[in-house]
Amino acid sequence: MALVRLGQSLARRLHRPLYLPPPPLPPPMDYHAAFSRSFALTHSGACLRGFASLTYNPSSVIGHKLRGASPVHIVKVLDLVVHLDHTRPMSTATVSKVTAGARKVSLKLVMTSPGFVYEPYSPRERIPFWKRWFTLSGWRRTKEDIIMEMKNAYAVSRLRKKTGYTKKQFYDQALNIYKEVNTLMAHGDTSALRKILTERMHSTIKNELKRRQSKWSSVHWELVEPAVSIRTLRARMIGLDKKDLDKAFIQLTLEFVTKQKFEAYNSKGEVVSGDKSKEILVKDIWVFERSLFHPGAYWRVCGRITL
Repeated sequence: MALVRLGQSLARRLHRPLYLPPPPLPPPMDYHAAFSRSFALTHSGACLRGFASLTYNPSSVIGHKLRGASPVHIVKVLDLVVHLDHTRPMSTATVSKVTAGARKVSLKLVMTSPGFVYEPYSPRERIPFWKRWFTLSGWRRTKEDIIMEMKNAYAVSRLRKKTGYTKKQFYDQALNIYKEVNTLMAHGDTSALRKILTERMHSTIKNELKRRQSKWSSVHWELVEPAVSIRTLRARMIGLDKKDLDKAFIQLTLEFVTKQKFEAYNSKGEVVSGDKSKEILVKDIWVFERSLFHPGAYWRVCGRITL
């Protein structure tokens, strides 16, 4: 009987559900220590970019949930650590205070010249009529020529609209500039050249004068007027803003065919080159530039083309 009662008791115990003892309560958590560990993991694994790159809510700090009340003071600790680590938070804004009597000075940069010749002129080889209209290469050449002429016409139309450009008036002005530049170069007056040359062209002329002075002590130059011929070879517009067509520079390439007199002297005043009693025919290709948006803009020489 005793064995029967023992067996029944064991059977009842086996059919009871298994209950595990409750887990021990964790020790109180130090919020500052928890934050320091989480920040160390984040800083070593990724680049901290400020508050905008961190996951923070009242119950979570950088992905680590904390029990109890919301540790608001951790935000201040985070800001302190970021600044101590020499990293500027992107979400913070600095407010600058202007002292009494101080003035705000705005720096405005103004482009006076692009500093280069856009699509420099070069003569194009003539092609026969049959090749232009009955070959694939001739059709391509015709297309290129049409595009170039459209660019010329567009630049001149914008120039005429903004400045009242006329060919005769511009040619007279360009010839005067051509004469003035050559005269000042003959005298070696680089300071006066600065006004009628762009910055880059002025630097080029100065270097040329230094090389010339190492060979010749002085020169005589004279223009025989009127000019034999002046013609426009190319017109280009350099735009600075697609939304504002007036913010642009115009470059006109002119060919001057003139008669000139030239003579060079050494340090003793002896003639070493040229003859001022004879006229020589000279062909020059110069590029003139003007702004369409600067008040009081005028034409300046921005380049010369040698063929």
